Amino acid sequence: MAKIFCIANQKGGVGKTTTAVNLAAGLARIGQRVLVVDLDPQGNATMGSGVDKRTLEHSVYEVLLETTTVSEARVRADKAGYDLLGANRELSGAEVELVGVERRQDRLRAALAACEHEYDFILVDCPPSLSLLTLNGMCAAHGVVVPMQCEYFALEGLTDLVNTIKQIHASLNPRLQIIGLLRVMYDPRMTLQQQVSEQLKAHFGDKVFDTVIPRNVRLAEAPSYGLPGVVFDPAAKGAQAYVEFAQELVTRCAKR
Repeated sequence: MAKIFCIANQKGGVGKTTTAVNLAAGLARIGQRVLVVDLDPQGNATMGSGVDKRTLEHSVYEVLLETTTVSEARVRADKAGYDLLGANRELSGAEVELVGVERRQDRLRAALAACEHEYDFILVDCPPSLSLLTLNGMCAAHGVVVPMQCEYFALEGLTDLVNTIKQIHASLNPRLQIIGLLRVMYDPRMTLQQQVSEQLKAHFGDKVFDTVIPRNVRLAEAPSYGLPGVVFDPAAKGAQAYVEFAQELVTRCAKR
């Protein structure tokens, strides 16, 4: 049975999509069966996996509206090595169309239940807001992986996210919990980032992943080629860090 993890942070520009596609590619590289669910109407995870969002025959939008299934809508991201349930601009209309629907927050959970036995990991790339789409992701998930920069504004946003996860855990999804915090775009030369990193470890303890993703130009270049950085330049420090992170995540899940 798949482990379903949201990649979420209410703050934008913290590397959620970069983490989703590179973690997926890293997991695939070490032999895991992976499905990436793009829940962001911008479709960046779709494009970053090498799939043109404009040519999708079916998308997560139709899955949420229950007019198609995950098995029918998913595509293979061949170069990346995983399956993808893609998204495009149509998805932005889903929230309006689902407003009057009962248990609208459980649409994704129900859809994934039919295929989760086919995967080891299902990674859900959430939009940078607490919308109905993010709520669907969190209600479907076993846990949340939080990518964050080591900056003080990021710490403020983290407090809000932790409170949101607690509320969803209490009222909608009792299995939901924070799996861990991933430090991304990290530059050890900056004293501020070192200080925030130490604060995170002091406050959250083993909820902070050991792996640190460095600031890396090759990771930033990769999406323009329609590839995760792990595939685009496997020798880059950022790519190697994501493969290490994938191994750490598998090890943590085995221990749990």
